[in-house]
Amino acid sequence: MIPEYSDRSKDLQERLLKFMDDVVYPNEDLYKEQLDSAAERWSVPPVLEEMKAKGREAGLWNLFLPESDQVEPMSNLDYAPLCEIMGRSPIAAEATNCSAPDTGNMEVFTRYGTAEHKERWLKPLLDGKIRSAFAMTEPAVASSDATNIETAIVREGDEYVINGRKWWTSGIGDPRCEVLILMGKTDPDNPDRYRQQSMVVVPRDSAGITVEKMLHVFGYDDAPHGHGQVLFEDVRVPADAILLGEGRGFEIAQGRLGPGRIHHCMRQIGVAERALESMCKRAKSRFAFGKLVSEQSVTTERIAEARIAIDQSRLLVLFAAHKMDTVGNKEARKEIAMIKVAVPNMTCRVVDMAMQVHGGGGVSQVFNLAHAYAHSRTLRFADGPDEVHRAQIGRLELRRWN
Repeated sequence: MIPEYSDRSKDLQERLLKFMDDVVYPNEDLYKEQLDSAAERWSVPPVLEEMKAKGREAGLWNLFLPESDQVEPMSNLDYAPLCEIMGRSPIAAEATNCSAPDTGNMEVFTRYGTAEHKERWLKPLLDGKIRSAFAMTEPAVASSDATNIETAIVREGDEYVINGRKWWTSGIGDPRCEVLILMGKTDPDNPDRYRQQSMVVVPRDSAGITVEKMLHVFGYDDAPHGHGQVLFEDVRVPADAILLGEGRGFEIAQGRLGPGRIHHCMRQIGVAERALESMCKRAKSRFAFGKLVSEQSVTTERIAEARIAIDQSRLLVLFAAHKMDTVGNKEARKEIAMIKVAVPNMTCRVVDMAMQVHGGGGVSQVFNLAHAYAHSRTLRFADGPDEVHRAQIGRLELRRWN
């Protein structure tokens, strides 16, 4: 049984829906125009900072934090409908300072950072003055098994020296990116494979950091955010840049990735809802073979299938959020894994059906469905591929029958 949303959540839902109607949707085209016409591709469209100012003024700011001594905490269940609403637009999350990878990094600093980390990095991130990146995946190894990670973090006196190559370093292309959280190995010979890794805080302007190239996703560069392949050559950070201590990287990763995964899924519900809305509007405005597309039985079946799939996925996400709130992320790991498999796959199906109803226009930039599909398909890899999550679900289910 999933409880009701709190009065605070209900109030924020109403205010956020109004913010979407008044600020976000009207500026989507302008955002794209400013980004495409900018002299420098990796620059921030001015309208985005204007939207952020309005989001903060409206009290729709940093809504994602489940625990904090700087902003009022929000339960995962109460945040779910807010995140879904923001997921309806690719620019809404940043307009409310609730976008990845900053959300995950802010949670890391909140839970595991020192007082200095919080003052230097968390505070400006919460203020929306800077952005951040997360460096975990590597091109040379299968990073779905994070014990494979090879980037070296070696202690030399009062410093750690970092050497390695990362990719899919989300956020590294943003000119406002000032800090990275990096996962690497401090103790590669430790017999416990899950105690070999650590996480360190790396200032973006550290000597030895080279962005080798920005990676495209089905042809989209995702500027000004982007995903980079980054080389770390003898990058030096102070010893107190380590988070929690050596060998605690996996512990931090689990604390970070659980909320990150459910946030992705919450937003994906919003993506699917907007795709269904677009499908219905298109079907009711286009004629084919003597009648509206909406009157074709294949279309009504697709709409019904989409409605069922979205509602099923939402209920699963809400159950996972409720379990995270009541018994903790570790005990909810099966439910988190379940939604991470179910929701992106569902969104891909719904967006695909919406594209089919839109005809040729569905694969163009006109309706944003192609970009939505590319992003949804990518999420079947992000924060762990489907296969890893299915394996975990299967193992946990089998344990019930020992």
